[in-house]
Amino acid sequence: MRRTSNFRQSVPAANERFLFNRRTILKRGLAASVAASFTGQLGPSSADAAPPIKPLGVKRNLPAGVTLLHPRHRVPLSFIIDDSTCLVNMGHFCMPQFASAWPQREIYRQPWQKWPREIPDSFVAAFAQWCGEHGVKGKYSIVPFPACVGWLDRELPGWSRTDLQNSLRLVRTDLLSNWDIHPEMITHTRVIDLKTGRPLDNPGSATMENSYPQTDISVDHLASYLAYALRILRNCDLPCEGITTPGGFGNRVKHKLPVAVAQSVSDVYSVSLSHYFKYVIGDDQSTLPRLEWAGDLANAPAEISTENLDLSQLTVNVPAGTGDWFGSWEGINVPRPDLYCNQDASAGRMVDLILRNEPAVMLCHWPGMYCNGSLVGFKAFQRVVESLHSRFSASTIWMKPSEMARYYATRELVTMECLPEGTVQIDSPMECAEFTFSLPAEFVRGKPQREGAFRGDVRKVGQCASLQAETFTVQDGRAFFCLNLQVGRNRLRLR
Repeated sequence: MRRTSNFRQSVPAANERFLFNRRTILKRGLAASVAASFTGQLGPSSADAAPPIKPLGVKRNLPAGVTLLHPRHRVPLSFIIDDSTCLVNMGHFCMPQFASAWPQREIYRQPWQKWPREIPDSFVAAFAQWCGEHGVKGKYSIVPFPACVGWLDRELPGWSRTDLQNSLRLVRTDLLSNWDIHPEMITHTRVIDLKTGRPLDNPGSATMENSYPQTDISVDHLASYLAYALRILRNCDLPCEGITTPGGFGNRVKHKLPVAVAQSVSDVYSVSLSHYFKYVIGDDQSTLPRLEWAGDLANAPAEISTENLDLSQLTVNVPAGTGDWFGSWEGINVPRPDLYCNQDASAGRMVDLILRNEPAVMLCHWPGMYCNGSLVGFKAFQRVVESLHSRFSASTIWMKPSEMARYYATRELVTMECLPEGTVQIDSPMECAEFTFSLPAEFVRGKPQREGAFRGDVRKVGQCASLQAETFTVQDGRAFFCLNLQVGRNRLRLR
């Protein structure tokens, strides 16, 4: 199997499962940290970071011969966009604040004054339109108090109130259908005092979100910090089911982060299943979303049972599978699109993941799409998408992280039983679209029919590539079913 060579380097033992925390707290900038990570030389934040938490085991019943598959039997694709917000070019405004916190680092001695302060809404609209036309889905951060410039639910100094409201309206009208909205904490730069709403004094590792906290903090405090960011987005009429951590935020409290995510998202948005993005997976490790415990840490189990399941005690860790090889967080790097996917889609990290039947989640930073007005990052991204579609359009499916979280949580938690009368009984803890599984073709002895809420025939299609909700096909001695699941009991009669 051909691999993107950068992902084959050894990494420190503390980071064996999660190759690196994005930007290793931005202390060396993304491009430098990606290169360092893939050569086994992570930034100084990694050595003292808490070890990654282990995936949660699930005790449940599955009949012999049944295989649970990706949705529509296609490999999920997604596009994670960090450092985005309304109007503010985070590269321009973050750089001097990082330089103040870490003046000894060469990466922050860049001519940020020459970079535009704004990423215009005209570019957001063009990006959203192109992605919509090509079916691209993913996550788009909205930093609520971007680099301390202004509060998105109040005022944004340097722009009129009309400018701000129009920008928020554009997000709601053009992005929400295909993009999850996440806060990337409150400022992405300075830590905010939750009592006063002011940035903490004395810039440094202890007062920058990218390296916060430097000491252990309680789950309650961590959840309160996340909820502060979420409430601003709620005030902006933006829905949210998850969190993105800025840089190395939470590195020292990784085991507490899933709990804080679940508590804050549930409290602010009443979401039953939350998710978060923090990690990038490299080498041959699985990029599947991971169920994590979000209940009482003192009684955290290694394995849960599907009986009496409480979804509020779970969250989903949705990782990316690539570095950022577009314009990076500053928007000045020369894009290297072939590292994702070359022109004919014969090589690249995304290609590797698809061929391994692993979710292929691409990472970038919003300034690296705009690239200070040159748009070279966006053009490189367009070429990557077109190349992927030229080879894999019939075997992949674009999904938002929230959709991936729900699907793979369902796949982990669903129970199934083949009843003697020829019925497959599926018990699901949540609604799930296009749930896909296969079983031996000899199980199907009549025209498959749904019972209950989805009562009716399941339509036969000619091949797996044609699977969609409420269809099935038979191929190589297996019957493949794609069904919409309701909460609770679902029944499929096979004879």
